[in-house]
Amino acid sequence: MSKLNPKTLASFQSQMSRPPNWASVGMDTGGIAAGAREVFDALVAEKEQKGVAAEIRQTGSNGLAYADPIVQVKTEQLPLITYGSVDSELAAVIVENHLVKNQLIEDHIIATRERSTTLDEQKPIAILVKDTSEEQGDKTSFFQLSLQQELEVHGIKDVPVHRAMDMGIYDQGLCIQLLPSGVTYSNVLTPDLRRIISQSVEKGIVVEDLLVEDADPQQKIVLRNCGSVDPECIEDYLQHGGYQGLGRLLKDLTPEQGIDELKTSGLRGRGGAGFPVWLKWKLTRDPESDQKYVICNADEGDPGAFMDRSVLEGDPHSVLEGLIIAGYCVGANKGYLYIRAEYPLAVKRIQKAIDEARQKGLIGENILGSGFSFNADIRLGAGAFVCGEETALIASIEGKRGSPIPRPPFPSVKGLFEQPTSINNVETLASVAAILENSGKWYAQFGTEESRGTKVFAVTGKVRNAQLVEVPMGIPIRKIIYDVCGGVLSGNKLKAVQTGGPSGGVIPEDLLDTPISYESLSKLGSIMGSGGMLVMDQNDSMVDVAKFYLKFCVDESCGKCAPCRVGGYQLLQLLEKIFRGKALDTDIEQIKRICEAMQKASLCGLGQTAPNPVLSTLRYFEEEYTAFIEGGASYARKVKRQLADLAKQSA
Repeated sequence: MSKLNPKTLASFQSQMSRPPNWASVGMDTGGIAAGAREVFDALVAEKEQKGVAAEIRQTGSNGLAYADPIVQVKTEQLPLITYGSVDSELAAVIVENHLVKNQLIEDHIIATRERSTTLDEQKPIAILVKDTSEEQGDKTSFFQLSLQQELEVHGIKDVPVHRAMDMGIYDQGLCIQLLPSGVTYSNVLTPDLRRIISQSVEKGIVVEDLLVEDADPQQKIVLRNCGSVDPECIEDYLQHGGYQGLGRLLKDLTPEQGIDELKTSGLRGRGGAGFPVWLKWKLTRDPESDQKYVICNADEGDPGAFMDRSVLEGDPHSVLEGLIIAGYCVGANKGYLYIRAEYPLAVKRIQKAIDEARQKGLIGENILGSGFSFNADIRLGAGAFVCGEETALIASIEGKRGSPIPRPPFPSVKGLFEQPTSINNVETLASVAAILENSGKWYAQFGTEESRGTKVFAVTGKVRNAQLVEVPMGIPIRKIIYDVCGGVLSGNKLKAVQTGGPSGGVIPEDLLDTPISYESLSKLGSIMGSGGMLVMDQNDSMVDVAKFYLKFCVDESCGKCAPCRVGGYQLLQLLEKIFRGKALDTDIEQIKRICEAMQKASLCGLGQTAPNPVLSTLRYFEEEYTAFIEGGASYARKVKRQLADLAKQSA
């Protein structure tokens, strides 16, 4: 593998090449757990047996966790098609029908979110159909038959109609998508079928009153390559624009100008409180020191979170590129990626990315002939949630017990091995690479005045389609839940959404139109955090939810400071007392006093934010606490039975 120079690096942008026929499998941890490896092997075996001239490749996750394993297929005759819930048997059918015969497979197609509003003289070659009002009885097959009959009436025999698995549109009646244009119609009634055939299929005219004009609210920047590039192939990343941001920085910008690009972008740290990235870098660059460090915090520990893991597994080079850029800007020649040991696939792919980058001359001495040298190593976390806190993480890398220390001095001034250190999380560094490639001004066009850019969320819980989403800042929470993820599971009523993991708070249904930003979530008693988003329905007990998150924080406390160690334990005992129906009215005030003490006196962010779930549930659902107190043990037993029954049903 030859080393790159500025000229050969730039040339990769024009080298995008792929065989005309190919299929890719989402081989992240979630996909593999669902059977992606078996699907990949089945595709390869069937392809070889049939002698099909097609490339079978791996990618990371494209975010559609609810439909794993995911297979994407492209042929010369058909547009890119995404299949969900693929197994080994279906993989063989994909080769036989799609790759060989150019025929789509029923009930597994996930319609494109890149919906067009014009046909642009693209004659439809296939039609997708899906009844999105399934609570009234799924009429997809009926409408499929009706469309087929209408096509026959018009003498059209070469446009097949296929049932889709998911249209990305919900509760809007019958939806139809025309391929390859992506023109999509919703709330289609039986009389409309004739108009769609006669106007759109025969004449190429869009039926305006049925057209879905709203674009996909997602904007992929951090996730731009996830599901597209082979995470174990640096050439694939380079052909998708990889390391162009680093090349531009080393060729055209000084470190100070690089920091200015981040200032123009408005990027704030995506791991917690949202501190401006440019300022953190400047605070590390300013001190005089013979040695400085940059660290990638990939110690993702929130229950249900899989944002960082998906990026590390799906696009490791983007994170590595961001770390190298950070090193150049702050004046560091050494970086560490602190990754959870429970993420073995992420560790493997990051290590491969480091090795490939070194072979290409993108890590090591005199990178791209710029005179800048940089090296990176991996350090494994041992599953301690507290090591997500910067000073605890630093102690862990140094081989010490992972517990926080008082600040100031902050790590930017006195960090790893007592040297100036800049620490950023995975999502921040993946954003940095895109910003340096496209400019800070480009990035600043997304989001709000105070919260620029996009945010990745792992949406889980009682939601129809749990998945990884990336949306511009300022989008309402409700839009994520209903327009992207399909609403609440089983048609139940949404009760609340919890953001920010164990350190966050709950947001009730009537406040879900709040635009997402650091400031707005803080006002509601929650935080952005790293990006967890848990959806709860009317069957969830807010007291039980608060107890769950608090117990997590108590278990994960390092025990160094009394407000967190003692206060968290006392708080949990009071919640247990309430949940058993044995509490008194005065216990509520005692809970609030302990929460306030923990927030003010705890040493680090774990103890300071651990009360958030408790305080936010009290703020919006205090009547549930009161019901346990007034109802006593009999009410508590009733609630426990209901929760146990629901757990059995979901299992």
